[in-house]
Amino acid sequence: MDQKLSHPETQPYSTAGAGRTTDKSNAVSDSLNRGKDAIVEAANGTARSAGSDLQAIRDDLNSLKDTLSRFMSQASGEALKSAREVTSNVAGQVSDVASDLANRGSQLASSAGDQARTFATELEGMARRNPLGALAGAVAIGVLIGAMGRRS
Repeated sequence: MDQKLSHPETQPYSTAGAGRTTDKSNAVSDSLNRGKDAIVEAANGTARSAGSDLQAIRDDLNSLKDTLSRFMSQASGEALKSAREVTSNVAGQVSDVASDLANRGSQLASSAGDQARTFATELEGMARRNPLGALAGAVAIGVLIGAMGRRS
């Protein structure tokens, strides 16, 4: 028997060898296709992952914006409430001081009225005890008032 016929893989043009070469080509082509598909799938997975990460960042930023908006709204509300309380406290204090001044003025007027009555009662008592002295005092006061009226 011929040795070339016994080893078909050493003969490139034989029909048995052609089948193996085609199998190797197909295997290489399949490997290349699988590699290309794996690269495409990895790229698509990376793009999807990057897209989902980007969406998560967008969601976080929107949440942060909402939180900041709520915080600013609450802070401005608290500042307004605090300003109202301060204004109310100041108004209350001013009202209390005004009320206190009014009470003191009323007490002073009442005290002055009481003193005037006491003084009038005292003058009346002096006039009853010493009528000539009271008459002399009234004349002296009248002369003073007349002299002051002529000068102006």
